[in-house]
Parts: sequence; C-alpha cells; structure tokens
Amino acid sequence: MLDHLDAVLLARAQFAFTMSFHIVFPAFTIGLASYLAVLEVLWLSTGREVYHNLLKYWMRVFAVAFGMGVVSGIVMSYQFGTNWSVFSERAGPVIGPLMAYEVMSAFFLEAGFLGVMLFGTDRVGKGLHAFATLAVAVGTLISAFWILAVNSWMQTPQGHVVDESGRLLPGDWWAVIFNPSLPYRLVHMVLAAYLTTALVVGAAGAWQMLRGRATAETRTMFSMAMWMVLLVAPAQILAGDQHGLNTLEHQPVKIMAIEGHFESHPDGAPLNLFGVPNMQTGRLDHAISVPRLGSLVLTHRLNTPMAGLDTVPRDQWPPVPVTFWAFRVMVGMGLAMLALGLWSGLARWRGRLYDQRWLHRAALAMGPAGFIAVLAGWITTETGRQPWTVYGLLRTADSVSPVAAPAVGASLLAFVAVYGIVFLAGTAIMLRMMARPPMPDEHGPVRGQPQHAAGITPGGASAATSGPRVR
Repeated sequence: MLDHLDAVLLARAQFAFTMSFHIVFPAFTIGLASYLAVLEVLWLSTGREVYHNLLKYWMRVFAVAFGMGVVSGIVMSYQFGTNWSVFSERAGPVIGPLMAYEVMSAFFLEAGFLGVMLFGTDRVGKGLHAFATLAVAVGTLISAFWILAVNSWMQTPQGHVVDESGRLLPGDWWAVIFNPSLPYRLVHMVLAAYLTTALVVGAAGAWQMLRGRATAETRTMFSMAMWMVLLVAPAQILAGDQHGLNTLEHQPVKIMAIEGHFESHPDGAPLNLFGVPNMQTGRLDHAISVPRLGSLVLTHRLNTPMAGLDTVPRDQWPPVPVTFWAFRVMVGMGLAMLALGLWSGLARWRGRLYDQRWLHRAALAMGPAGFIAVLAGWITTETGRQPWTVYGLLRTADSVSPVAAPAVGASLLAFVAVYGIVFLAGTAIMLRMMARPPMPDEHGPVRGQPQHAAGITPGGASAATSGPRVR
C-alpha cells in the first residue's frame, strides 16, 4: 500500500509529526519553570500565601507537561539512527557532542532537582526548595541553549572542517556553538516560551473568573499573565525583526520563500501581505502587496534591491507555499498577542482588569495561540531551510537511511496511533487540572503516602492495601 510513496517524504513526515508534538511541551515547560521560580521568590520575599498556593497549583501541571516533553523527545533520538543514519554519520561528530552537553549540563540539572521541587513542598526547608525550583528553571534554559545551538548550526554552519569522506568534523568549537544565528534563535524561542506560558496561565485565570471564581489566586495569576503578554509581545516582535535581518544575511533563499519573492526587485521589494504561491509558474497569484514596504521591513530602507527566487536554481527552492503561509500564521498570532496585551493594559489602567468579561473571553480564546505560533514558527524555519539538512552542505535527500518506504510508513502509522492516544490523554489531564481553580489551601503534586513507581508501591503491604493518595 505504501510502495508508491517516497521514503524521503515519509521520513520527513515522521520527524515533523513527532517534532510537532514534542516542541509544544518544552515551549510550555521552559516558561512554566521560570513562572514557578518567580512565584517562589515572591512567596519568600512577601510571605503572601497566594503565591505559595499558585506555586503548588502550577507544579502539578508542570509535572505532567515535563513528563510528556521527555517522552516525546526520546522517540526523536531514535529516528536519527533509523531514518537519518547518513545524516548522523556525516554530521554526528558536530551535533553529537552538543546534544551530549545538553544531557549532562541541563537535563541532569533538571532531573536532579525536579523531585525536590515537585515532592519537597512542606517537606524540605524553604531555602532548599527555592534553590531546587531555580535549578529546574535554569536547567530548562540551558537545555534550550544547547538544542538551539544544534539547530542553529544546521541553519548557519561554521567552525567545521570536511574530511576526505565528506564527514563534517568540529574545527573550532566556539565557532560551532556561537554560530551566527544562535543569539537570535535563542532569544526568539525563549520569549516564545514565556508568551506561550503566559497565555495558558491567563486563559486559566480568565476561565475561572468567567465562571464566577474571582479569588485572590485567580486574579493574581490573570494579572501576572497579562503583564507578561503586555511586556513580552512587543519585545518578541522586535526580536523577530532582528532575527529576520540575520536570516536575510545568512539564508536569503528562506526570506525569498517567506516573502513570496519569486521575482527580483532592483528598485525595492513590495511587502506581500497575502497571495497564492504558485511553484509551477514561479509567481505569487492574487497578491495583495504594499510597494517597497518589503525592503523597508527587511533592510530598514525603502529602495534596497531584493533578489528573488529567479536567481536560485529550481532544485534549491524550498516549498514556498508552506513557508509563506506558516510565517503569516506566526505573525498573525504575534499581532493578536500584542492586541491582547494592549487591551489588558488599557483595562488595568481603567481599573477594570477583573470585570471586563470580553477581555476574559479573548484571553481564554488566546490560550492556545502560543502553541500555534511556536508550531508555525518552527515550520517556517525548517521548511525554509530545505532542501538542506545542514544548510549548503548536506541535502535532505542525501541524509536519509537506505530504508524502504513501507518500513518508514509503517513506523509513521505506529507513531500516529501511539502519540494520538498518549498525548490526547496527557492533554486531557492537564486541562482537567486547569479547570479546577487554585484553592487557598492548595497542595502540591503529592501529599501523604508514597507514590507508585514502575508499577511498584513502596511502603510495603500496608501502603499497597490503602493505596497512595495522589492529589
């Protein structure tokens, strides 16, 4: 049944499918870990129990999201050996150590203190618990640094040498790690994580207030989330602009695809707001454009000449329609976040942050917007890099394993089935957690009896008989 399909296309679809599930959980946990650290610091510095209650409430959600992120990431590692063995052989000497650094310096830090943070509330000293929470938050940021160092090197490779067999070997580690696009991607991704978390927290607070549960806890978390959206959304737009300038310098073909510039514009490029990219004719059909505004946005000058895809061989074109529309979805979500932030700022200034029901409905509707923007941004980045896995050095078609299409297709179907069940269940659990309001006497992820681990109940027969109490 799968014999007529392309193994490269199936391998790409499988990686894209698993990555799409994976990326939303780190994006959420990076921001949520920092939010937990802020709550703990505020609790220790002010003594207000509302921060402690919110800390324990959101730790329960963090525990599920962190576990889902780890599980989905493990599966991706195996694909490097099954579907992308040639890529692993050619680029492994560079990316392997970077991913190992991520495991050693970040994941160990997160995993080492995660248990203290989740299960140590009210059991260890306040100082030790705060240190554990900060360690987890720092660990997530370090993890993001190393993963983005890998991805950024694949986008803008430098510091490597090529041996006689075509393998990419590290020549200068500092140049490899701090490649030209890393700072921009790192800032862009971390801000996206903070926005994603703020929108989820804000939606949870808005949901509770719409249901008439405007407690001190729900008002506080809604207020904190709206402050974050108000302050970070403009910063993210500025970071995105700088990221675009960097991409134009190092990956101009990606910018041509993002902007739908099939033709060169010697006197300044228009800004194509919408249109239908036509790969066969090499034109942007039904375009809605603003003359020369594209050059102003991309170079901050009106008359800067812009090269188009007509200057690039056809076999080096990325899939323009996917890149073009994914970028517009991301920008649309970003502008909606900015509007929500400004709206909340105006409501706060008028003293009506907690009684504007339309604002609460908008915040609730924007709850998934961060995830959508992260996914759209990732699709823009990765499809715009095609047809390369390592930009300009290793083509995607030359990176796959010598496996038949039916084998890749069968494993893809298996992933769809398993991920569909596991992640739907995980998402349902988190939504159920957030549907309940934080209580004045909120408890952490665990209280009372020991927990089940790998099917074994510690604590002997008495514990097994009574069963652990999990809250």
